[in-house]
Amino acid sequence: MGKPSYTVEPPHPFRQLVADGMSLAARKHSIHGLVEVDITEARNKLRVAGDKMGEPPSFTGFIVYCCARAVDEDKHLHAYLDWRGRLILFDDVDISLPVERRQGAKSVVLQTVIRSANRKSLWEIHHEIRALQTKELGETSWGRWLRWYVLVPAFIRRLFFRVAARVPTLLKSFNGTVLVTAVGMFGTRAGWGVPLPGHTLCVTVGGMESKPILKNGDLQNREHLCLTVSFDHDIVDGAPAARFVQRLATLIEEGAGIDAPS
Repeated sequence: MGKPSYTVEPPHPFRQLVADGMSLAARKHSIHGLVEVDITEARNKLRVAGDKMGEPPSFTGFIVYCCARAVDEDKHLHAYLDWRGRLILFDDVDISLPVERRQGAKSVVLQTVIRSANRKSLWEIHHEIRALQTKELGETSWGRWLRWYVLVPAFIRRLFFRVAARVPTLLKSFNGTVLVTAVGMFGTRAGWGVPLPGHTLCVTVGGMESKPILKNGDLQNREHLCLTVSFDHDIVDGAPAARFVQRLATLIEEGAGIDAPS
């Protein structure tokens, strides 16, 4: 029997960063909510705005916008605990967002943090995401930092994460206060991702599906988005979590912020 055929490929530096973050996230006491949101009106508004502006706003940017607005109404949802066990509530909602783009034959994840997303329009967020998608990994601050990060021994990297987890201002500076991520594995099928979140609040965008719904006495095909909303239960209780989910769903279903600028 001959030797098996295989290729050797080093892991992408971003994967090592994710693995280090997961070692810390595994210590959190997370709760998850699986939600279906009717996005029919929002998708229609996105198409109309795209016709008017020549380019529709990013759907992920739309979710970021709605999430930031909902968090802005209750800052406990993105609070961090400091080393003395006190809650630190930030005024600015900084949303961490992994953006995937093709570079040659490979997919590369480019990390960004949308700073003060609660103070920005959907279109400002959209342009930030599009600008990131035009960059090479080495042109981003994360990419330049990762080159040195992977040279540090794993036990030192993970010790840094554990220390940073109790210094909220440091954690916010490089990782934001909320994570919005997309699973991207379901295509046109419904499905939820269940993350291992390192943030106090994580919104995971799952699959989309069209299904018949009885609305205003008529049977209509409506588009639905699967969302997983995850909370650090050490910081967020069930009641405020439920209110946030309801508010987020309402903003999405209304198509908040989509109207093209005049």
